[in-house]
Amino acid sequence: MKRHCFLAVMVVLLLSLSFTVGAGRATAQGPAGAGASAAAKDTSSHGGHSLNPIKWVKKDSKKSADSRSEIEKKLTPKLQAQGLLAANASVTETCALFVALDECVASLHASKNLGIDFNCVRADVTGVHTSVDLSGCNGPIGEKAQSLTKSIRLLKPDADAKGAAKDAERQAKDDLKEAGQ
Repeated sequence: MKRHCFLAVMVVLLLSLSFTVGAGRATAQGPAGAGASAAAKDTSSHGGHSLNPIKWVKKDSKKSADSRSEIEKKLTPKLQAQGLLAANASVTETCALFVALDECVASLHASKNLGIDFNCVRADVTGVHTSVDLSGCNGPIGEKAQSLTKSIRLLKPDADAKGAAKDAERQAKDDLKEAGQ
């Protein structure tokens, strides 16, 4: 008798456990049939927010490229008026080798503030050597990209490189802020 009671309790326990697990799996799959997508939206506990973290930080590269070109168009006349760019030059052409626009504008400011040829600063900061003549540069032009501070230190050793780089970066930040970035 004890054995039959024990067996009956075990069967009831196993059946209830299987129904619980089975029901959990069925609800995890969501509703099925006609109108299922509407029902899934209504019963969603996360309110339409994706649980995929990649979607949280994913940026549309087309939008960022468009915004950079818009900012470059706004910056060109401003930098020409400041004497940082020649009248026939544009920010798009001048900053093509730079990864970040703020780095380019800071290099333009530093070269003007310290009287250093911008082509020398650009070659040092980007590490890219173009067909532009760099023979007038003071100091060696490195093969690797360097910070603006190191570039100033190499090209104008008597200048306060850290202070000059900070000033140029602040000026660039102000210019970009006014242009809408």
